[in-house]
Amino acid sequence: MSAVYKDDQEDWLTVCLKYLLFVFNFLFWVGGAAVLGVGVWTLVEKSDYLSLLASSTFAVSAYILILAGSLVVVTGFLGCCAVIREHRSCLSTYFFFLLIIFLIELVAGVLAYVYYQRLSEELKQHLNHTMTENYAQPGKESITLAVDRLQQDFKCCGSNNSHDWMQSVYISSQQADGRVVPDSCCKTITRRCGKRDHPSNIYKVEGGCITKLEQFLADHLLVIGAVGIGVACLQICGMVFTCCLYKRIKMDPY
Repeated sequence: MSAVYKDDQEDWLTVCLKYLLFVFNFLFWVGGAAVLGVGVWTLVEKSDYLSLLASSTFAVSAYILILAGSLVVVTGFLGCCAVIREHRSCLSTYFFFLLIIFLIELVAGVLAYVYYQRLSEELKQHLNHTMTENYAQPGKESITLAVDRLQQDFKCCGSNNSHDWMQSVYISSQQADGRVVPDSCCKTITRRCGKRDHPSNIYKVEGGCITKLEQFLADHLLVIGAVGIGVACLQICGMVFTCCLYKRIKMDPY
């Protein structure tokens, strides 16, 4: 009688573990979609700004999340098959993929956190040089477009203030045609509107574009880090459930 009760109890525990793993897989898919979405959003929505950064750490973090999110879709399907078939080999493979994705997302989260710590210093060192030396120069079209979009999107002018443009290669050249700032500094863009730098005509923002871009990137990095580490922690639960179910399932017949 006690043996039958023990077998029933073990069957009940196995069923509970299977349902828990199914629930985890659903949450895993949702988390994977979030990871993939954040990665794509980072690269597509504001990809122009990446050309203004000195290092590629920000972009690398986003690419890592896209890779991890894509793997989640495949791994989630594998997890459902492993639970339904109750094969140890399938569960082992599922656990291995969970571990790989866990490490990938952890790396993305750590990279985002490390870059967040030195973001301000990097922008202060490189943004002004990038804007004044490369704007409207041959072969630097992507940077020119990025700077124009930056100033229009964030309603700012110059890296620190509008006077930074007086030291730029563009403003010192004949190409500027008498402008003192690029036309993208203007509140209402018209041809050669950059000839007049009065506050009624151009954006005068305390801290310039550096402050605006730093806040924008910092917010993105926090999202990347939080999503990466959050989903990685969720996967720990999945690995624990997988190990428990693995121990309760009998050896595969082949």
